[in-house]
Amino acid sequence: MTEPSEPTEPSAHPEPPAEPPAAPVKRRRGPGRPRQDETEDGPGTQERIRLAAREVFAERGYDKTSVRGVAKVAGVDPALVHHYFGSKDDLFAAAIEVSMEPALVVPAIVGDGPEGIGERLARYFLGIWENPASRAPLLAVIRSALTHEAAAKVLRGLILRRVLERVAADLDVPDPTLRAELAASHMIGIALLRYVVRVEPLASADPETIVALVAPTLQRYLTEE
Repeated sequence: MTEPSEPTEPSAHPEPPAEPPAAPVKRRRGPGRPRQDETEDGPGTQERIRLAAREVFAERGYDKTSVRGVAKVAGVDPALVHHYFGSKDDLFAAAIEVSMEPALVVPAIVGDGPEGIGERLARYFLGIWENPASRAPLLAVIRSALTHEAAAKVLRGLILRRVLERVAADLDVPDPTLRAELAASHMIGIALLRYVVRVEPLASADPETIVALVAPTLQRYLTEE
């Protein structure tokens, strides 16, 4: 017969109770990485930042505008501004693009063919300068471009390459880049004298009078062989 086993004595060194599971480690945000609740603000947040940037750049100019200042006006965290727009230069370009809307404008200018394109271009350009809401940030661009390469780069990229070069390229004419630059020099010169320096009688001239006088020259730049 099997002898009954002796009762096991309790261990002199009992095992410690199991530790509770460690709390998950929170990942730190990298530079420009918004919080989850910030990204849930929706697409309207990005547009709000763009409009706030347009307002701040127009009021303070390129030098005195900061990403933090734009974020404060837009009511968002500065990291969210960096997340959507990157650097201050990129934010500057986005703010100005709100005023010009090149994606909508270029088809409207070239859509009806080469006939009358000079008039359409002159009317478009003067139209955005005559509108107080779009004029203020463009004034900031023109003034800043004279002393800051970043602002000059925005001016070249937006007005010249994204508008005028595309207009000239769609017309299939020789030397489209040179033609675009000539058209740009004409229109930017008018903007400087009329809206920045305010030389009379140009500063007080009726916009339609300016369109009528400028359109034939723009037409020649962009269409004549």
